[in-house]
Amino acid sequence: MKVVSTVAELRAARRAFPSLGFVPTMGFLHEGHLTLVRAARARMGAVACSIFVNPTQFGPNEDLSRYPRDLQRDLALLEEAGCDLVFTPAPEAVYPPGFSTRIEVDGVTAPLEGAVRPGHFSGVATVVTKLFNMVQPDAAWFGQKDAQQCAVIRRMARDLDLPVEIVVAETVREPDGLAMSSRNVYLAADERQAALCLIGALRAADAAFADGEQDAVALRAAMSAVLAGEPMARPDYVSIADPDSLAELDAVDGRGAVASLAVRIGKTRLIDNLLLGEARQKWLR
Repeated sequence: MKVVSTVAELRAARRAFPSLGFVPTMGFLHEGHLTLVRAARARMGAVACSIFVNPTQFGPNEDLSRYPRDLQRDLALLEEAGCDLVFTPAPEAVYPPGFSTRIEVDGVTAPLEGAVRPGHFSGVATVVTKLFNMVQPDAAWFGQKDAQQCAVIRRMARDLDLPVEIVVAETVREPDGLAMSSRNVYLAADERQAALCLIGALRAADAAFADGEQDAVALRAAMSAVLAGEPMARPDYVSIADPDSLAELDAVDGRGAVASLAVRIGKTRLIDNLLLGEARQKWLR
């Protein structure tokens, strides 16, 4: 496994791989990330991974300064997972002095995370475009847990004719159903137990939909009822949304829906989602 930190080193190393998959990360890796790395390598023959805590996607009151970091641990995990190339740039390598360009993706960025985290998706779109240009992968892997991010990146890649296939893989979960996340480390023991209300709420909507409920108001109510039963849960949003635009639905049709939510447990903000009906076939590769 080769580790590089400059764009020049990256481009020189990239020439060794006729076909390359890519998994962009912010580090503090868990099994969700490693599953993506293994899937990319199995399909493409070689895989690169970036580790970069992107400052432009954090708001002024978010957790940039305390976001968990452990580069040596991450590198050991990536080597064990079969990663071929790791890019670990400093912020000034990605955003050199005088950098003044940002990418805005309209529409799909407006609801959900976009409504409560202004500027977040501009930071995501900008850094992912830069990483695609630096790494020049043939395909890139992202996790379903960040569903809106996946939708934004797919739209951006399509609109800008980026020659990168976007692959979305199913969320990897702990045995009790909690979605794996680098931020789970923030949770105290009682908060970790309380956090199970997220998957409980999503499963309530999924079960109601499976029983024939298509009214989106009723599905949101089923999710909210589960969250209301957890005293530590403070929801930011509960959503049953169109699988393409992520606009809120009145009713779920044959295309299915994205059921998602963001919930604060103590000082930790967690997100999760499930794909209802045909949305699963549309989203996952």
